[in-house]
Amino acid sequence: MDVFVTLIAFFGGLVAGCMNTLAGFGSIITLTILMELMGLPANVANGTNRLTIIFAGLTSTLTFHKHGKLDFKASKWFTILTCLGALIGIYLALSVSNEDFKFIFKILIVLLFFVLLANPKKLLKEKSEKSKYSWFILGPVFLILGLYGGFIQMGMGVFFIVSIVLLGGFNMVEGNAVKTLIVTIYTAIALAIFWYNGMVQWQAGVSMAAGQAIGAWLTARFASKYDSANLWAYRILMVIIVFVIIYYLFL
Repeated sequence: MDVFVTLIAFFGGLVAGCMNTLAGFGSIITLTILMELMGLPANVANGTNRLTIIFAGLTSTLTFHKHGKLDFKASKWFTILTCLGALIGIYLALSVSNEDFKFIFKILIVLLFFVLLANPKKLLKEKSEKSKYSWFILGPVFLILGLYGGFIQMGMGVFFIVSIVLLGGFNMVEGNAVKTLIVTIYTAIALAIFWYNGMVQWQAGVSMAAGQAIGAWLTARFASKYDSANLWAYRILMVIIVFVIIYYLFL
């Protein structure tokens, strides 16, 4: 990689780290850079992207925990179920084409947009509360979320935040904290498996990971300190989803 591409990877990672910590879809930036700018094969880009997510996840998780926004006890079963689903998704990522998942993804993102429009007050609640739903509903939802995240990761953050706020009872900031913890755990497993199969480009990954870590740290500090973080997370979420819908359906 030349210096210019390395800098693009770093700053792309920084923006992605901010997006992933506050809302999601940072992998749109990182995967595009890895595949289109650096020319990596899709499976290698998928594996390398996991390295960047690890750095950002560790940074934001520790920052959220330091500021009292991460409740390990309350998030225990969400973590276990999502990570179990992710193990299945990781296996699929090594053996199955992702075309069918991309088709499902396009449908889900449109549905998600209308969910966000329909119930903004519930998404913007200031305090977390006990979930009104049983684990007969929550269990399958978070297993499927984990499967999707283990398979491709892109968009996982948005789907998870909406699910844990609307179904799990968390507010957006604390839901974000749980998301970063869970994604970091199963991404570490995914990275080890991709690395074992020769699907990680370390030079590209480290450059991008450094930017992601800085972006994640800055955003997690903002989200933990300011009461307006919930509102900004919602606004950014809406902008990202509109962009994704335009990109996938019209471009």
